[in-house]
Amino acid sequence: MGRVFNFSAGPAVLPEPVLQKAADEMLDFRGNGMSVMEMSHRSKMYLAIFQEVEQKLRDLMAIPQNYKVLFLQGGATLQFAAVPMNLMSRTGSADYAVTGMFSKKAMQEAQKYGKVNIACDAKPYAAIPRQRDLTLSADAAYFHYCHNNTIYGTCWDYVPETGNVPVVCDMSSCILSTELDVSKYGVIYAGAQKNMGPSGLTVVIVRDDLLGTAADYTPTVMNYAGQAENDSMINTPATYGIYLLGLVLDWVRDLGGLSAMRLHNEKKADVLYRVIDANGFYKPVAEKASRSLMNITFRCPSEELDKQFVKEAAAAGLVNLAGHRAVGGIRASIYNAMPMAGVEALAQFMCAFAAQNGGVAHV
Repeated sequence: MGRVFNFSAGPAVLPEPVLQKAADEMLDFRGNGMSVMEMSHRSKMYLAIFQEVEQKLRDLMAIPQNYKVLFLQGGATLQFAAVPMNLMSRTGSADYAVTGMFSKKAMQEAQKYGKVNIACDAKPYAAIPRQRDLTLSADAAYFHYCHNNTIYGTCWDYVPETGNVPVVCDMSSCILSTELDVSKYGVIYAGAQKNMGPSGLTVVIVRDDLLGTAADYTPTVMNYAGQAENDSMINTPATYGIYLLGLVLDWVRDLGGLSAMRLHNEKKADVLYRVIDANGFYKPVAEKASRSLMNITFRCPSEELDKQFVKEAAAAGLVNLAGHRAVGGIRASIYNAMPMAGVEALAQFMCAFAAQNGGVAHV
């Protein structure tokens, strides 16, 4: 069986050149006679990899020097607790924008560590609130939001203005997909398994002035200042995941960087949204002004047809298209590594499926 087009929301498709490079180096990395998987994280060989990857990420994202880059574990879910543990003690409270399931989970976790103000609750999570819709607190230690809502297929198109309150953002499903002004954020965190590499690695980018304010009960491995002082090696880091992140960063750089990646992603998303909007058979989940470039969510006219769509698509080599159980319908995750060929194949399948089930065959 050949490779399928994998539309999984995560762990997600990786660039084929990255997988091939990793395969070529699996048994013998750069003539060292061993795999990266086998290297001590304290060895000279591995430390060189580690430092290279951090510099590549800094260069690609234009991360200012007054920010630390941490390579941690536990996924974004662990950061739901780590963020308030490290930051909330500064004032005792924080603002949370709830625009989907994961930002809601982050808010609920933060309530264990201090006072949480709900800056917005955007139920039923089909649209992103505007600046005027946010209720902000002047004494908040930080403002938290999730940039791209994987389940609902919505995405913020602006960075909230919060005055002197640091902005904390979960970018798990959109990091590296477009240009980003890191200086507008206090903390950025992201699980790697969507746009950066395999599961098991979490990247945290934190501004220097936010270090050193962790609550006394913060576990050592969750303390940003301690991890920064120890180069993310208080415990053994996700060594192979960091190596693969480096290969992904090379791939993005060679394609033209984040601006080229944004154009690539816009073109891919436009192909699918044009089918959804012009066909009449499919109903979008997200409102047009809030649509994600990463996760395209829609429904067929009935749940039975949703299930049939997923089944027939899989038979055609288009896999992992079922929507999240909280939403249902269809979800096509088209992260950076999804090629245009996969998107075009899905668009053609959508037109054919609609025609066979009472819709139109073209857009």
